[in-house]
Amino acid sequence: MSDRLTPLGYMPRVADREVERALRASPAVVIEGPRACGKTWTGRRHARSEVPFDAVHENRLAAQVDPRSILEGPVPRLLDEWQLAPDVWNAMRRACDDRGQKGQFILTGSADPPDDATRHTGTGRIIRVRMRPMSLFESGESSGRVSLGGLLDAGASSAPASGLDLPDVADLACRGGWPNLLGDPPAVAQRQLRSYLDEISRTDVSRVDGTARDPVGVRRLLASLGRNTSTDVTYRTLGTDVGGGGDTLHPETVKSYLSALSRLFVTEELAAWRPHLRSRAELRRRPKRYFCDPSLAVAALRANRDHLLVDLSFFGLLFESLVVRDLSVYARANDWELSYYRDGSGLEVDVILTSSDHAGWAAAEVKLGGAEPVEQGARTLRRLRERVDTARMGEPRKLMVITAGGYGFEYPDGIAVVPITALGP
Repeated sequence: MSDRLTPLGYMPRVADREVERALRASPAVVIEGPRACGKTWTGRRHARSEVPFDAVHENRLAAQVDPRSILEGPVPRLLDEWQLAPDVWNAMRRACDDRGQKGQFILTGSADPPDDATRHTGTGRIIRVRMRPMSLFESGESSGRVSLGGLLDAGASSAPASGLDLPDVADLACRGGWPNLLGDPPAVAQRQLRSYLDEISRTDVSRVDGTARDPVGVRRLLASLGRNTSTDVTYRTLGTDVGGGGDTLHPETVKSYLSALSRLFVTEELAAWRPHLRSRAELRRRPKRYFCDPSLAVAALRANRDHLLVDLSFFGLLFESLVVRDLSVYARANDWELSYYRDGSGLEVDVILTSSDHAGWAAAEVKLGGAEPVEQGARTLRRLRERVDTARMGEPRKLMVITAGGYGFEYPDGIAVVPITALGP
C-alpha cells in the first residue's frame, strides 16, 4: 500500500478492517466520530489523494463554486471534515452514480450535520463507519490475549495478571484514548481535554445545527453528565442538577443540548434491551448516558486520579464508561451491538451484546475488582440467565465479568472473568 497516504507513525485501528470492507462494497465510506479521535489519519491510511476542508479555505470555497472539480484525483479520494463544505455531499453522490465503481471516496466528519445537508441520504452508495477514541488494545495497553470474538464463539478466558493496579487504570481513564495525547501524563491530557470541552461549549454545539446555545448552560450540562455518567439519568434530573438549586434547564432544552452533543459524537446513549422473559418483570426503557471517552467526564468535573481513588463508587461508573468504549469498538468489529438490561425488580446488567441478526446474545458485568465484587457480578449474570426465556432467546453465547485487572479465568459454570487489559476484538 505504498501509494496510500498512510501517516508516519500510524497506529493500526480496529476500524481499519471495516473501512477496507466498506470500500470494497460501496462507492463511498463516511468515517464519523468525535474530533481528535483519529479519523483523518485512518482516512489517509486508506486514501490515495485528499482534500482537507478544515485547514484550507480555498477548498471550502471551491466546494461552493464548483464542487465536482475537487472530486477529481486518485481514488479513494479523502474529503476530510466534509461537513465544513456541505455542498460537496450531493456532488459526491452524483459522482458515485456517474462512475459506477466501488471505493471512490472516503469522507471524514466530526459532526453529523442537519438533515437538509444530507437530504439525499446516500442509500446504496455510502457506508458509515463509526470511530471512537482508541481502545486499550489499540493504544497498546491491553494485550488482546482474550478475544471478544472468541468469547462470543464459546471460547475460554485465560490471561495472566496484567500488573496494572487501580491507580494505573485511573490514569488511563483520565488520559483517555485520544491518539495525540497517548504520550502525555494524565494531568497534561486533562488540561487539553478541558479546553476541548470549552471549545465545544463555546462554538461547536451551536455550529452543528445553527442553533444558538448558552455556553455556560452547555458547560454546566457537561458537568452534570459527568456526575451522572453510566446512568439512565432523565432530562428533568439533568436540568435540575444544572441549576444546582437555582435556575434550572427545561427538559426540552436539555434534550436539545444533548441532541447537539450527540451530533458531535461527544455523548452516546446505550439503549435498554428488551428480551423475552420467563417472568412478568417490567422492563425499563430509559437509555444510559455516556461520554464517548471516560476522560471527558473527568474533564467536565475538573477531577483527577486522586478524586477517583477516594470515590470508588464514581470510579466504578467511570470504569464502566471505559469498558463500554472498548466493547463498542470490539463488538462492532464482530458485527455485534451493545445495550443494557434493567427490570422493575432491580436486576441490572451493565452490558448486553446482541448479534446484528439477533441470533445470539451475551452479557457482561463491570467491576473494578476484588473477590466479592467479582462474585457479585457472577451472581447477577446467573440471575439474568434464569430470567431470560432461553427457549425463545437462546442460551447466552457468553456471560462475563470484566475487571480492571487481575487474572482471566472461568468459573465452573462457564462465566468468564476478563481483565479489560487482556481484552481485544
